[in-house]
Amino acid sequence: MCCESKRRFLLLYATQKGQAKAIAEEIWQQAGAHGLEADMHCISEMDKYNLETEKDPVVIVISTTGTGDPPDTARKFVKKIQDKTLPPDHFAHLQYGLLGLGDSEYMFFCNGGRTVDRRLQELGAEHFYDTGLADDCVGLELVVDPWIDGLWPALKEALQLQKEKEDMNSGSDAVSSSISTAPHAVHELKLSSEVQNLKLEDEGARNSDILSQKLDDINLVAPARDTEPSLVHSVPPVSQSALNIPALPPEYIDVEFQDTQGENPHLSSLISEGTTFEMPVTKAVQLTREDAIKTALLLELDIADTAFEYQPGDAFCVICPNNVSEVEELLHILGLSERGDDFVCVKVKQGTKKKGASRPQHIPERSTLKFILTWCLEIRAIPKKAFLRALVECTSDVGEKRRLQELCSRQGASDYACFIRDSNVCILDLLHAFPSCKPSLSLLIEHLPKLQARSYSVSSSNLYQPGRLRFVFNVVEFPAGPSRPVSRKGVCTGWLAELVAPLLHHSKNSLDTKGESSSTQKISIFPRPNNAFHLPADPSVPFIMVGPGTGISPFIGFLQHRQKLREQHTDWEFGDTWLFFGCRHRDRDYLFKQLQCFLENGTLTHLKVCFSRDSSTAEVAPPKYVQDILRLCAKEVARVLLKERGYFYICGDKKHMADDVSAAVVDILSMEMEADKLEAMKILAMLREAKRYLQDVWS
Repeated sequence: MCCESKRRFLLLYATQKGQAKAIAEEIWQQAGAHGLEADMHCISEMDKYNLETEKDPVVIVISTTGTGDPPDTARKFVKKIQDKTLPPDHFAHLQYGLLGLGDSEYMFFCNGGRTVDRRLQELGAEHFYDTGLADDCVGLELVVDPWIDGLWPALKEALQLQKEKEDMNSGSDAVSSSISTAPHAVHELKLSSEVQNLKLEDEGARNSDILSQKLDDINLVAPARDTEPSLVHSVPPVSQSALNIPALPPEYIDVEFQDTQGENPHLSSLISEGTTFEMPVTKAVQLTREDAIKTALLLELDIADTAFEYQPGDAFCVICPNNVSEVEELLHILGLSERGDDFVCVKVKQGTKKKGASRPQHIPERSTLKFILTWCLEIRAIPKKAFLRALVECTSDVGEKRRLQELCSRQGASDYACFIRDSNVCILDLLHAFPSCKPSLSLLIEHLPKLQARSYSVSSSNLYQPGRLRFVFNVVEFPAGPSRPVSRKGVCTGWLAELVAPLLHHSKNSLDTKGESSSTQKISIFPRPNNAFHLPADPSVPFIMVGPGTGISPFIGFLQHRQKLREQHTDWEFGDTWLFFGCRHRDRDYLFKQLQCFLENGTLTHLKVCFSRDSSTAEVAPPKYVQDILRLCAKEVARVLLKERGYFYICGDKKHMADDVSAAVVDILSMEMEADKLEAMKILAMLREAKRYLQDVWS
């Protein structure tokens, strides 16, 4: 091979929502500037690569989905490498580096990447570069950016050692006698909070745009007297720094308006996860009082004439549109208000420099412009830095251009985290904040991710209510803030609340199956079965349910199912059932006061409730949160888990509840076993492993 030829490495990505693919594309783009060539493939395309015979270094970027699962695109790959008949030296020839993406809000952080990493090690593969684990909770870029920076020297060293090894094996006389026979030292990944400013003459700087501008060359977006940074205004040192910004992503989409008419695609064509069902809404109930802090709704769907099946504990996904007024607003800003109903054809741009460019699967080849913005693109998505970089080129005002450059730069990382990511800023907010920014429709299609269906827990039992499916949700509210001048409702919950408003009523008995309304409103859903979050197979086994707020939703289905089983099988033995429920106020948001019925008929053995905002005149203050009641029932909880081999279920908010409940369980186990906390944590880990401590949580 000629010394000037680019050296190859294999680049694989496994993505669920597009994050891992976008990062892999960034690596692919940067590779050329380092004299390297990335052979990039989705990990599911196993016909296009072969790790069994791969000689070059392999780079893997992989996300995590669900409760710690590899993404759907990696399932076949993971199943293949987990074959227990594979020998321990199966991948002894393989050198790889892996970047895992995850969210520490969830229990099994980066478990998709960890699973692949661990198995490759077990099969003899070796790292040429340390594994990176990026956390979406604090910002993926805090790990991703320095990991990519360190990748290039590690790759070059791995390729050089590989070349020297090949030369030695071929008996080449050109091999230097100074080649070290010591094992290759793994590059240590140092993730410092400080970002090193690359110099202009640095070779590595060639793949980034280095901006060195004097303050008097630009017009500040905000008056100089402002001393605090904001979305549109920066302060020193960022405002005075030379900037390291990402390479400009290549354009790859063309959008052509057509004069012909037709029909938009069916919503089912947008979903690759399985069969979709269009269900009529038969009931809508507001479970909370008007003065409650959150509004909780219960919806009931008619599934009688469909093949839709579920078990209590399962989830399903709702296909939802973007907010109508936001779509209209975006069309107005794009100057396309009059063309929303026109059909467009979306194609790959001829001559694009993007590797393997193709029309995104979630974008129909032909549909109306409004259909794309309403059903296909997540216009509420937080813009990635690559998107900001592309928006720079669409911005005419010098000051606005500079600020967008800062927000996507290394030097502006903390500003990006504060004013973009943590503030939940979307493209509409950016276009209002930077009015001279006029992106093309094709740019939005290139950078906005797929509009994801929203997942909800089933809150009913098909045994108890045949042909009916119920679910409960809070209408999510996003208050206005400095970076976002308007308040918004959740994409799906806001749409559902508006959709069912005509048949909404306040119910004093929300578990009652009567009072259905004739409705023409329908929603499209598809099943998302839960492999573990189900009732124990043995009905004699006791179980504990912890579900404050709308976290109680799946447990209503559990109890309905258990009640029917008790009625149908009077000779069976049934274990005790415990429910720990909490909310703010007894009279405002106690969602299912009818739990008393389950107590009276024996379906529910123990009900423990708490109200965090209600005042009390008692000498001893009552417990405020579910973890507090758990501690009061320490002996019973320990008995169920340790002596009776029972199950423990948690559903609800991860950050503010599930972690506190887990800590309470550790304290209970430690106290009742008279063991230290480390031993109690091991017991809890064993319960998780045995699928007896189960969570259905969200952030």
